[in-house]
Amino acid sequence: MPAKPPSLTQRLTAEFIGTAFLLATVVGSGIMAEALAGGNVAIALLGNTIPTGAILVVLITMLGPISGAHFNPAVTLVFAIQKAISARDSWLYVAVQIAGGLVGVWAAHLMLAEPVLQASTTERTGGAQWFAEAVATFGLVFTIVVTLKHRESAVPMAVGLYITAAYWFTASTSFANPAVTIARSFSDTFAGIRPVDMPGFIVAQYVGAVIAAIVCHYLVGSRLGSRLGDQSSDD
Repeated sequence: MPAKPPSLTQRLTAEFIGTAFLLATVVGSGIMAEALAGGNVAIALLGNTIPTGAILVVLITMLGPISGAHFNPAVTLVFAIQKAISARDSWLYVAVQIAGGLVGVWAAHLMLAEPVLQASTTERTGGAQWFAEAVATFGLVFTIVVTLKHRESAVPMAVGLYITAAYWFTASTSFANPAVTIARSFSDTFAGIRPVDMPGFIVAQYVGAVIAAIVCHYLVGSRLGSRLGDQSSDD
């Protein structure tokens, strides 16, 4: 007898936990890296990059079979466009991703003796940064969809490695995720972004995601029936 698909509640819980751990890792490793790097920004960025790539491999491996392991409203949008998740469920995914991201940031602050409630003062704006976010998000979605179609088991490692690389080849250090962008605006630490700079990043991320959806449709078709994509049941 085939296993019963995860319920909507189970899927939303997985998205919440996964996004929370992702943001706890991004922000927590940034705080730790900056404290230990002795003022060397390159070393601090490396200390932020490696844990982020690593936790993505772990989280997608664990939670992909439950929720699809989106942890990212831009990814959820692409799967909704390709009808791999229902419109109703996609809105719920986005809500818990944002909530989970905020909880992850606050958990990182608590663990590292930072004030829990903060607003970032780190300026991240301008055409180069916005273009970088569009490129970063395009690449992330492209990596997920094409790898999913050709070698599903490689998706966790592919995504982790892509984000590890994109931290370094993009001017923005590859947020590539609206929920991450929102959450990082609540941390005045190494990984932060000013609230006023959020909209430009988020618009660029969605533009990159939609372009990637179009290109992926052309290259590999529209149907994403798999443990990471087919989460459209209404239970």
